[in-house]
Amino acid sequence: MTQEIIETPVLVVGAGPVGLAMAIELGKRGIPNILLEQSDGSIEHPRTGLVAVRTMEAFRQWGIAGKVRDCGFPESYELSMVFCTSLTGLLLDREKYPSMRDAPTPPETPEKKQRCPQLWLQPILLQAAQDSSFTSLMFKHKLQRVEQTQAHAVAVAQDLENNQVKTIRAQYLLGCDGATSLVRSQAGIEMDGRLLSYSINILIHAPNLVAQHRMGQGERYMFVGPTGMWGNLTVVDGADTWRLTVLGSKGKMPLETFDAHHWVCKAFGTLDDPARIPFQVLSVTPWRRSEMLATRYVNGRIALVGDSAHTMSPTGGMGMNTGIQEVLDIGWKLQGLLNGWGGPNLLNSYEIERRPIAMRNISFSTQNFKAWQDTPEPDAVCDNTPQGAAVRAAIGKRLRDSTRVEWESMGLQLGHRYDDSPICVPDGSAPTPDDFRTYVPTARPGSRAPHAWLRDGRSTLDLFGRSFVLLQFGSGEYSAAALIEAFSARKIPLEIVTLTEPDIAALYERRFVLVRPDGHVAWRADAIDDAYLIADVVRGAR
Repeated sequence: MTQEIIETPVLVVGAGPVGLAMAIELGKRGIPNILLEQSDGSIEHPRTGLVAVRTMEAFRQWGIAGKVRDCGFPESYELSMVFCTSLTGLLLDREKYPSMRDAPTPPETPEKKQRCPQLWLQPILLQAAQDSSFTSLMFKHKLQRVEQTQAHAVAVAQDLENNQVKTIRAQYLLGCDGATSLVRSQAGIEMDGRLLSYSINILIHAPNLVAQHRMGQGERYMFVGPTGMWGNLTVVDGADTWRLTVLGSKGKMPLETFDAHHWVCKAFGTLDDPARIPFQVLSVTPWRRSEMLATRYVNGRIALVGDSAHTMSPTGGMGMNTGIQEVLDIGWKLQGLLNGWGGPNLLNSYEIERRPIAMRNISFSTQNFKAWQDTPEPDAVCDNTPQGAAVRAAIGKRLRDSTRVEWESMGLQLGHRYDDSPICVPDGSAPTPDDFRTYVPTARPGSRAPHAWLRDGRSTLDLFGRSFVLLQFGSGEYSAAALIEAFSARKIPLEIVTLTEPDIAALYERRFVLVRPDGHVAWRADAIDDAYLIADVVRGAR
């Protein structure tokens, strides 16, 4: 058996949405990389469906937001949340939400969320990765082991088509290989957390389903029975493909005794007449609902990104979206290290910044899951009696109120900030409220630089992403020459943008605002006092 040795600056292990996004981000930064994946890249059981606002902003930066919007999900499909006993049963309550066509773009962002199931999102991301001359894709290669030296991370993989063993030597290795990450275990990084429950997903083909029940269009139908909430049905393609999740307990749900057809009929309300609504079970997948967080994000030249670093309940849809935020955070830092201007503390700042955000998102997701279980005294919920109607009204309102934060989480999606980051320069200003639902735009260091529309029709966010950007406000009587000199001396890429719009100046609050390549504010002030200190802090050299 021959052995091939391959060299690359960055090796990305795992070609799910986060791994593909990582390869795209590296490619956009001109960093050669290899993407290693055990499968052939096809999707058998799509999980991800919601693309959150911050992820759409990343897609906008990479030039693929339009493709995601045009993925094929019907623009006119209403995305309400429906609480019921079954699709043909009794309604508890409904949280009305508009279709993608009718939903306004929030004022805090140039983008809005999008329904794009993984079966469509994955090919869009894959094509973007393939289009990059900096990315090499290695599908059907199984990772066997990972080692590292002071200078390299080394991965040994087996080509599953010819059994050839290949050694890949990288300057940095990124584990995007999911919750059961081999990269994480080989790097000696442990996970802390707990199991929440076991569940089973059933992927269903049910032609023209919406026209065959009484609950109307919905993004998700949440089913409540005499024992409480037992499952939910989620739209996948807005037409014929659906995903039913059967909620379990902390005990495993063995597939050999699991009757998927029974549960689908229970959701449809057709147990007494299974042929009433035709359907086909496409796949059945058991999974663990857990809240887990890696004790470390970085070990030497190995870093974890996405589900390899954290798992969270999908209630709220923050799993992939948290991973994409991590992609934005670590991508420019690897660029700095590989191009020579990044300091010795730059990579460690990735863990310091992102691990608390993952903890925050895990807490949000578990809070949402617990809200699903908030169904006191549901015994009569299916009874078509006055007592049953009263129970349904009470539980429906309770669920609607307690789960609303899951669907309305702008503060979570845009309000994450790096308050304790060693590569941001604090300015002594008070933090804005940290609330899952409400986002307060701020240019305080560590925060996402706020969106505002420029006179030419662009967003302020369109100014960021390639390098550091120094925003200058005002008439120009204060010079940025000192900072330009310091960044040039340290070889840190810097663009200077002068803005004269008074409303944007008021939003950013200072005469000078330095924005990092990931769109977060690194420093701001009305005057530049110690330019070399600022440069060294933001590049991780202090």
